[in-house]
Amino acid sequence: MSDAAAPFYNDVALGPDNVVSRWLQTDDDVRIRVAAWPGDACKGTVLLFPGRTEFVEKYGMLAADFNAQGLAMLAIDWRGQGLADRLIDDPNVGHVGNFEDYQKDVRAALKMAHDLNLPKPWFLIGHSMGGCIGLRSLHENLPVAGAIFSAPMWGILLSPALRPAAWIMSWASKQVGADHVMAPGTKPVTYVLSAPFEDNTLTTDPEMYRIMQDQVRSYPELSLAGPSLRWLHEALMETRILAARPAPDVPCLTLLGSNERIVDPTRVHDCMATWPKGHLHVVDKGEHEVLMESDGMRREVMDACLAFFSKHSG
Repeated sequence: MSDAAAPFYNDVALGPDNVVSRWLQTDDDVRIRVAAWPGDACKGTVLLFPGRTEFVEKYGMLAADFNAQGLAMLAIDWRGQGLADRLIDDPNVGHVGNFEDYQKDVRAALKMAHDLNLPKPWFLIGHSMGGCIGLRSLHENLPVAGAIFSAPMWGILLSPALRPAAWIMSWASKQVGADHVMAPGTKPVTYVLSAPFEDNTLTTDPEMYRIMQDQVRSYPELSLAGPSLRWLHEALMETRILAARPAPDVPCLTLLGSNERIVDPTRVHDCMATWPKGHLHVVDKGEHEVLMESDGMRREVMDACLAFFSKHSG
């Protein structure tokens, strides 16, 4: 596995300068990018699993917040996004062969965390798609003391009329070799550049939205648009499989905005209602990105995270 340095765009990350960015080769020969912020004399580590379309620079500010609290952080560019290998000819389309392939990215990132001797205890934060990946990782014994999920993709929000069509069309695309095609209804431009701030589904904070826009405007190679039909089918399958499993025996805090409009909030409520060591924290008026909300919401979320880490640090 390579430990060669990988590019990292400090000018848009707005985080600490002590970042370690590396190319890693997964066991199926896909190149991903992983970044770590070791911090100074930290006493624990956050493993940050980003959402679909995201990249490690987006979480530089969060790394700064955690470093200031004595926590190192590591984040992943999943296969098919960020600066990781794009998997089909059109790099603008989000694609994956199988959702379980993301676990190969997790294993590569964990090796880097071990190689860097990032301090334990380790904790997971999984946002959106990263929450789906993270839940499977917990079932596969991810070595963490606890998990925090932010608007986890444990279901995709679709209207009752569209859900059967999404299943049929995404399944049929695999049968006829058209599963690389972008899913109908999605756009060929990344969301933050196609949607105005007004009534966007990510954040109520205009400065945070501007930062998201500036990052992909400055470095278009980080950008990703709509998912492929195969990604859609794999995501529908994975969320169905995970919903049928009992909750892992791991302490869990889940953060969910009261105005969530991207993942299916009903699936989140249902899962947390049966998680014996879990707690659901609803952020009033929050949108999808509760980690990148207004100052008041961010303080609320950070306080909840730090209290959780403190409680489960042993």
